[in-house]
Amino acid sequence: MPGKLTRLPTNRKTPPSRQSVMWLLGMLVLVFVAGMFLLSTLNINYSRDALSELRRQQIHEVVSAGLMRINAHHSTLAGYTTTLANVGESFHAITENRDSGPDSSYLRTPLEDALKDHLQNFDGALGGGLWFQPGVFSGPAISYMPYFIYSPDEQELERLDVDNRFSSYRDAPWFSHTLGPEWTPGPDTADKVYWSPIYYDVNTERPVLTLASPMYDRRKNLLGMATTTWTADRMIDVVSNITVTEHSFTFLNDRNNRNLSSFGKDEDVGKEQALMDEILTLELSGSTDGRSPTGALATRTLTVGDDDYELYYAATAGGMIYGAGVPVDEINAGLRPMKQTNQRVLVGTVSAILFLSLYLLYRIIQLIRELRASYTDDLTGLPNRIRLLQDLQTPDDASLLIINLDRFNEINSLFGNVCGDHVLLAVAKRLTAFAGDQVPESLGVYRLPGDEFAILAPLFDEQAIGELAVQIRHLVNGERIYWQQQPLTVDVSIGMAMRRDRKPGESADQLVSQAKVAVLQAREQNRHHLLYDPSVGVEENYEANLYWANRLKAAIDDDRLMPWFQPIYDNQLQRVTKYECLVRMVEPDGRVMSAGQFVKIADRLRLNRRITVLMIDKCFARFSSRKEEFSINLSYGDIADPETVTRILQALDRYDIGNRVIFEILESDGITNYEEIHNFIEQVKPFGCHIAIDDFGTGYSNFAHLLSLNVDYIKIDGSLIRNLDQDHTAFLVTRGIVQFARSLNIRTVAEFVHNESVQDRVRELGIDFSQGDYFGMPEALV
Repeated sequence: MPGKLTRLPTNRKTPPSRQSVMWLLGMLVLVFVAGMFLLSTLNINYSRDALSELRRQQIHEVVSAGLMRINAHHSTLAGYTTTLANVGESFHAITENRDSGPDSSYLRTPLEDALKDHLQNFDGALGGGLWFQPGVFSGPAISYMPYFIYSPDEQELERLDVDNRFSSYRDAPWFSHTLGPEWTPGPDTADKVYWSPIYYDVNTERPVLTLASPMYDRRKNLLGMATTTWTADRMIDVVSNITVTEHSFTFLNDRNNRNLSSFGKDEDVGKEQALMDEILTLELSGSTDGRSPTGALATRTLTVGDDDYELYYAATAGGMIYGAGVPVDEINAGLRPMKQTNQRVLVGTVSAILFLSLYLLYRIIQLIRELRASYTDDLTGLPNRIRLLQDLQTPDDASLLIINLDRFNEINSLFGNVCGDHVLLAVAKRLTAFAGDQVPESLGVYRLPGDEFAILAPLFDEQAIGELAVQIRHLVNGERIYWQQQPLTVDVSIGMAMRRDRKPGESADQLVSQAKVAVLQAREQNRHHLLYDPSVGVEENYEANLYWANRLKAAIDDDRLMPWFQPIYDNQLQRVTKYECLVRMVEPDGRVMSAGQFVKIADRLRLNRRITVLMIDKCFARFSSRKEEFSINLSYGDIADPETVTRILQALDRYDIGNRVIFEILESDGITNYEEIHNFIEQVKPFGCHIAIDDFGTGYSNFAHLLSLNVDYIKIDGSLIRNLDQDHTAFLVTRGIVQFARSLNIRTVAEFVHNESVQDRVRELGIDFSQGDYFGMPEALV
């Protein structure tokens, strides 16, 4: 052992304290709750404005639609009036064309018939007339004024004797109501319709409304007036059929600010009268252009008692005021459920956040504990791989030894995980005691995943690190470990790597990778320890990989990957009943290469799926005309690949020989998702296929997973069978596997049976099938 060793620096990071985390979390919760409250308030305010504006827009649209209906009705009435004016003008034009002179009384009868016909076609008209100037259709200074109204039973039109009652139409009551005494004719009054307010008509003894339109001849001389008369009920009916909201009301005022409509929807008559009086007090006709054909919709507020209303009103085409009043409560009614919902959401969210915060606090405390323990292995208490990588960040010079326990999985399989943990603890204690005997803190002991330990040391020369490896091996296997009074022999393989003058950018785990490579090389060369030498074999390995990659691709392109078949001997029937299909590369010169020479390259180039599909197609075709069973190896990658599984299912369906197919799944293939294995087995079992676990005894916790898989065969790994006649431990492990399989009604296959002595022990253990050199090597033909 070399002399004094230098201390290895460490880089420790302390997790945050529980108090600081609780304070930070409390502040976050407080900020979140305050933010939620502020957001809720802003949301309510925004929603109030948005919903109210939306509601007002909807009301505006409904009132505008009502205004359009009233204007359409008013336009219809005005159209009726201008139609009568056109009739009067047309008959007068006849007199001008015939040059009949001043006496045109012969046209009165057809004129009055035409007037009556039109009135009968005016829906809802109470009456109408043509009021001519003196001398038109009559002698000078005499006015001809045919005026008809419906009789009280509204069945026939009767002509009123207005010619004798009034010397001129200007003396008729409708004129003062409709045009007024100051009215004078002019070019701008042609085709214009004048509306009267509601007034009482003595002829019909009811409130009426009169529309008047001037009549002119071709020279724009005034001929007289055409009038239509309508009842106020006609206007009220139009307004009464308009509904804005549930408790709204509509109204129609004439230009003299008289209300023409009855609210009629509220049972409180006093309240209706108060609303009507208040609206009349506003004199809305004075706030709009009552003479304009259309008016823009205006709004204002109205308060009657304790109730607030918003009024929407405008001038109609007839110069009246149409409007609607909507309670303010109904405009804001949509906001109430939102406020309630928002409060419930706020309370629920805050409660959930508080609950979640308590849970997070609980989890954070746990995580802090876990973080403090994240650098420590739970079982042994030694620093773990994470701590090793952290410690490798600092020193530029260092030596690393990785200690791998040989055949540790067999101990786990035979005696259980509790025994395996016992062995790991014992080895950890020995290594810790050994490191403690050295110069203080010169050696660091670490527990790596699985059955490996690591020792980090200062930079040694090759001889010193080799001596250290020898001491560690003797320390582990020099004294047996006992489990329930059963002595267990534990040996190790040690890989060593050294780093001198660490280069910038060099990763911390590079030294770990190099030491792991050294462990694998030591096992392949049957050596107890080996030092990684980066200067040896790197270029050669690269060239070899490139060479084999090119050969493999060429073999696939030239269809030179062929299945060979090794017999499987039935120990009960004492004859060969099955064959295992193995891939071989046939070189152009006829040489045959085993899979071990190119399978790793195939995996790196991701060609293994293609090789599996090729083997499926060729093996199914070969055995489709035979009676023996045959097995095909599948890796976990094959089963996890949907395209490969699809090709397998298609072959099973096409050849219909599933009852003679055995799929061998590599138990040591690094399975990460056993659910995919379950799914694959469930898909092929209906075809009659059998499932075998290959290399059993080399994987991790294989017994536990075997219980959950519906397998038919276990192929015991050759490392146990090869020395079965000489290695008592291997014999005990194998016997445990056989007994376990028999309890599950699973048949067993012994691999690597190479002589009669091993076959005798196989039969002694009751293994069902044997496979190996003793019964035959793989051949191209069966």
